[in-house]
Amino acid sequence: MPRLLLLVLSCSSLLSAAACGGPSEATSPSGPRVIAAFYPLAFVAQEIAGESASVMNLSPPGVEPHDLELAPDQVRALSEADLVVYLGAGFQPAVEDIVGELEETATLDALDAQADLLEGDPHVWLDPRRLVVIADAVAARLTEVDPNDAQTYEENAAALNAHLHSLDEDFAAALKNCERDELVVSHEAFGYLTDRYGLEQVGVSGIDPESEPSPGRLAEVAEFVRDKGVTTIFFEAQVSPDIAEVLAEESGATTEVLDPLEFPPDDPSDYFDVMRDNLAAIAGALGCAR
Repeated sequence: MPRLLLLVLSCSSLLSAAACGGPSEATSPSGPRVIAAFYPLAFVAQEIAGESASVMNLSPPGVEPHDLELAPDQVRALSEADLVVYLGAGFQPAVEDIVGELEETATLDALDAQADLLEGDPHVWLDPRRLVVIADAVAARLTEVDPNDAQTYEENAAALNAHLHSLDEDFAAALKNCERDELVVSHEAFGYLTDRYGLEQVGVSGIDPESEPSPGRLAEVAEFVRDKGVTTIFFEAQVSPDIAEVLAEESGATTEVLDPLEFPPDDPSDYFDVMRDNLAAIAGALGCAR
């Protein structure tokens, strides 16, 4: 593993993880060491691992997962892990490059068990039913790594999946009868969510949250908003609201935050809290019957 060794040797083992920009970790005194590439995968892994394994989130708070560049201590942690859970298809190229060089570490691409993927959209975790598939895959892989705790992983996965199914039912019920079905977003991160619940995603920008829409695209979406009676333009808290605000001013709509959950939420919130906040925001914006 020439690249891996080069990166590891470039940072002395005496330096702390904080000094080298290391990932956050929930530790277990014993058991497998699991590294998840970013928050949704770390959340699932921690829920399934419980106290039986340590789970490390490779993406530090405030760092855009798409743009993650690995520090030497992070590369070293990957080489020493028992299981690495990541998302393929180019979502985090730096992680995929290193994963491809790991020879003695179990790995899991969270997209492997997914069917009917949307082209160019990696945000599968925003569909609770797709996250169930990921949870089952993580539990199975952890069991292979640590068969002694197989029952724990199975039970924890079952508990997590019960909560995910309940969340799915809440989304389906809340979004069943709405005045509108057009979800206008500054960043097209919600394709799996809108596909699951029969909504239409209209993005000002594309999949890349940092891409700038053309004046023509802004005018096109503004006309769509006026024609369809759209009341809300959604943007992400981690991305500048400027584009959403300009569009709202042009069309007479308001703006509101919708979280794609690429970053860890503020404590004590977790995946479920944020998804329920998202549901409330969407239902309110679309005029859904309560």
